[in-house]
Amino acid sequence: MEKQLSPTLIPLWLLIFLQAAISASSLVVEIVAGRMIAPYVGMSLYTWTSVIAVVLAGFSVGHWWGGRIAARDTGQALRKTAWTMIAAAIFTAGATLLLRTFAGPVVERNVHPLVAITALSMLAFFLPSLFAGVPAPVLTVAAMRGRTQSERALGAMFAVGAIGAIVGTLMAGFVFVPLLGSVTTLLIIAAIYALAALMCFWLGGGSRRATISPLIGIAIAFLIGISALGLPAICDRESSYYCIRTVELSDDPTDPVRLMVVDHLAHGISARDAPRVMFTPHAAMLDALPRMRMGPAAFTSFHIGGGSYSVPRAWADRGIGGVTIAEIDPEVTAAAINDFWFDPATVTILHSDARMALRQSDKQFDVIVGDAFTDIAVPEHLVTREFFKLVSARLAPDGVYAMNLIDSVDSLAALSAVVATLREVFPSVEVWTAAGPPQSGERRVFVLLASAHDSALSAIDARAPDLTRFQVLATGFVDSIVERHAARILTDDHAPLSYLMGFDRVVD
Repeated sequence: MEKQLSPTLIPLWLLIFLQAAISASSLVVEIVAGRMIAPYVGMSLYTWTSVIAVVLAGFSVGHWWGGRIAARDTGQALRKTAWTMIAAAIFTAGATLLLRTFAGPVVERNVHPLVAITALSMLAFFLPSLFAGVPAPVLTVAAMRGRTQSERALGAMFAVGAIGAIVGTLMAGFVFVPLLGSVTTLLIIAAIYALAALMCFWLGGGSRRATISPLIGIAIAFLIGISALGLPAICDRESSYYCIRTVELSDDPTDPVRLMVVDHLAHGISARDAPRVMFTPHAAMLDALPRMRMGPAAFTSFHIGGGSYSVPRAWADRGIGGVTIAEIDPEVTAAAINDFWFDPATVTILHSDARMALRQSDKQFDVIVGDAFTDIAVPEHLVTREFFKLVSARLAPDGVYAMNLIDSVDSLAALSAVVATLREVFPSVEVWTAAGPPQSGERRVFVLLASAHDSALSAIDARAPDLTRFQVLATGFVDSIVERHAARILTDDHAPLSYLMGFDRVVD
């Protein structure tokens, strides 16, 4: 007869270790989930709201199911829990395959963005969370049974579950994703779940002969993991912040033109042999409007966000110096240097949050350019009254702040809020955009110029890449937009820009 471990003799430290490992692993999956769906639907407030809700829903169902399993005798409960951990390993290893299979069809159907985000979160990460939620009540009940101070065991299991969640969160953000990438991280978590399954089976008194079936399940998880590793990488660079890709746009290898994609959005286009040509309306305006305001005189500038570094590269080619760039992600800079012909020796680069960089220095600039985006929205701490006061303090007396913004022409709620907030700080706030009537449903690019006085010109021509006319919107028209929305001033306490930009989509 094969020797089995009596469930009543399980050391408390073993159950604590198992609880901590599973709890930490499940939180790693939650953090990775947001990173993995970003290339398809972006990284925004909506993304994290959906991911957290789906994962918590999975945990809740798993905890309920685990409570029913825990009502059985300890040995049987642990053996059944082992099977749920095998399922957790299989679905965690397979999350990448599910996401790659269904993300394209879901996004291409042009369903409501919130529906797409929630659907992808559910498809890839609900079941891993559900199965990972089963062990907590089972292990907790096992820790309490047969002990004279079961209340202390209960408290210890709850505490170690929370500690494991904290450790998993920190490890995901600071170790796993930046060093190993999302796919490899999920496979490591699947392996941990498989080991937890074997331990639960052993603690539950499973015989060696009966171990064959669980091993088959673990082998399936392993094969799925190998398949996921064999998929072509989505990201050329996966940093702590973004999934970065370089896309070739030119059919002529002797005249390369490249697009930088950050998560799921285009963040810049550059041509090797035409550094002064901008390929998008926002880059064309951010390049031309500050130069129009400064005239022929030399000027200094501070750029919020680097992207493909198209504008700094164009200005360097024109002989414009004194350029400082705050780009929070060093990998974005590395991509610009390696793939977009940017020479870092022509500028000063700060790998820091722009607001922090401006606050830590009292240097003044003639031009400050705002071109930072998280998903389709400017980071909310960069659109508040407090931030605009900081920008004003760092501008020279005749300086100008040029800020890029995207909004739906059917709403313009975000535009109105940012204009109203800028007007709290700057005497003159102009809204520039491409000339021509808007189309229903269009998400239009605007550049806002904030300074002490209005521009001398009301229209300019710039290449984007074809020659395009850009004009300033009439003050009366902008006033009517602000009044129609009763625009609220954005502050550090409340700056719901993502909500305002998505409002027209939410209420459809």
